[in-house]
Amino acid sequence: MSHLVYIGLGANLNDPLTTVRTAIDELAQITNTQLVGRSRIYISKPMGPADQPDYVNAVVALQTELSPHELYSATSNIEQIHGRTRDGAHWGPRTLDLDILLYGNQQIDDETLTIPHYGLTEREFVVYPILDIDSELVLPCGTKLQDLATNLPFNDMKAI
Repeated sequence: MSHLVYIGLGANLNDPLTTVRTAIDELAQITNTQLVGRSRIYISKPMGPADQPDYVNAVVALQTELSPHELYSATSNIEQIHGRTRDGAHWGPRTLDLDILLYGNQQIDDETLTIPHYGLTEREFVVYPILDIDSELVLPCGTKLQDLATNLPFNDMKAI
C-alpha cells in the first residue's frame, strides 16, 4: 500500500543549498518511493542558539510503499551520507536534517518516531513549504494547515 508523506529538509553547515538540493534528489531515489511534490527553497533564521548560520529549508512530498520505520531508516542513511552526527545538541547546526513530518493520516508516537512531527504546527519553515505543495492540506487531527498559517508569522523567512 502506498502512502503520501511529507519530509522536511534543513541544513546550515558547509554548502547548505547544495546539500538540500542533493538530498531532494536522494529522497527521490529511495526504493519504492516517488517524489510527487516539492516546495520552494527557503532561508530561515535558526531555532535555538543564534550564533549559527541561517538555515536552508524545504519540504518534499513522497509517495512510498515503505513503512514509517523503513522510511526513517532511509532518511537517516541520507543524513549520514551528508555527515550528520547525533551528538544530543538540540537545535544546533546541522549538515542535514531530514524529518518525517506527515505519513498519510497516521499518528505514531514510539521510541523512534513521532508523526505528525512534534514541531510541525509551530514552525514557519515547515508550514509554509508544505502549503507550497498542498494549500488544502488537512492534518490528521482535522486542522487545516492554512488555518495554522494565518497565525504563524513568516519571521524573516525568504524564498529563494
